[in-house]
Amino acid sequence: MYSGQLNKMSDSATQSDVFLEIRKKLQSCLLVLSGALAKEPSDVEISTPPPSLLQIRTSDFCCIIELPAEVSITLPPSRELPKIEEDGLYMRLHVQNNDNTEVLPSLIMSLKAQKSYALACQSCGNVIVFDRTFHRVLPLPSGNWNALVEDWCCHPDPFANKKLLPKEEDCLLGDTFILLSWHSVVNEALLKNSEKADSQQKFHENKFQKSKKVVHVTCQHCRRVLGESVSSDTVKLYITELIVKSPTNLTNHFDMENRYHFVENAVACRLLEISSVYSTFRFSIQGHDGKISLLLWLLNTDTLLVSSSKTATVTTESDLFTNDSITKHHSHKARNVIKILYLHCLTSTHHNVIEAWEKDIGVQPLTLPIETCHELIHILSTSNATLPSSMRTLRTFQVAFLKLRCKQK
Repeated sequence: MYSGQLNKMSDSATQSDVFLEIRKKLQSCLLVLSGALAKEPSDVEISTPPPSLLQIRTSDFCCIIELPAEVSITLPPSRELPKIEEDGLYMRLHVQNNDNTEVLPSLIMSLKAQKSYALACQSCGNVIVFDRTFHRVLPLPSGNWNALVEDWCCHPDPFANKKLLPKEEDCLLGDTFILLSWHSVVNEALLKNSEKADSQQKFHENKFQKSKKVVHVTCQHCRRVLGESVSSDTVKLYITELIVKSPTNLTNHFDMENRYHFVENAVACRLLEISSVYSTFRFSIQGHDGKISLLLWLLNTDTLLVSSSKTATVTTESDLFTNDSITKHHSHKARNVIKILYLHCLTSTHHNVIEAWEKDIGVQPLTLPIETCHELIHILSTSNATLPSSMRTLRTFQVAFLKLRCKQK
């Protein structure tokens, strides 16, 4: 058991009671205690009854952090904790890790040829693609492939002004979208043109009148923008707006996942997959209008995280403690996350950084619906607000974590 012996901290450290960041590959752990825990550090006791549980307790508070069975924490001998004024108590711990948890693949990576799929709107569950078997499922080049053609060819660009479009039974996979033939999509009554052009364009027999404006495709039921029309025969659908349903249970009710949780996981998973395929760790997030909303820099992919808030306090007694004076009990499970730096371009004054990233072909551009870009900004800002104040910024960027969905063991 470890008992901290420090002077009282400032009352300003109230954002988070417990923050735990584990780097599995480095086998290290950072524990930050703030808020009420930092006010009476001499009252704090930290222990690991089983190595995969971390218990933090005071006379009227206890926090139990559950780690994966293959991860354990070793506490150092009793000694003073380092501290940062106005922030909290910091402690470095050693971790033993044998965890090989697999991340669930994104929709892009899960689609396979010769298998039946049904795709639905994530916001309302409205089915867009019924029982469909794709003869071919092929990846598209990366988002900035046009800029790299000059390095590949010693003659004029042979792909200039040419689009890569799917055939009727194809599914083409982009970084954040899929391309389908209109014949794969359910009748046009479920999709409509959201652009109010002068000609009042409407889909009819999978045809539309060409326009210089982006022709949005929306869910007929909830009016959510799902993608856009690329040509009279091709539709682009974004993976942040779609879920896969079983073709045999289309009529069965299912629980809708929280929108922010879904977007967080979908984006985190694709950043992880793209960085593995292209060995790139910098991304620009732009809306379908071409305006860059965010710059993302992927830092760590081997992180387990716990970040607790005072609002999570439950007024019950823990079965793991027999002290009747304990009235506040937090119970948290460490989650697999990725750690990123982000810059909100629409409000940032660091125009030189934004311009440099725009010109750098090493930065991977990712396109999402504008509304989804705003949701992602909210998710990142919320994550950033839960961090200890000294860990929220790094130079011109802000720090955030995005949760990953992993396979159940």
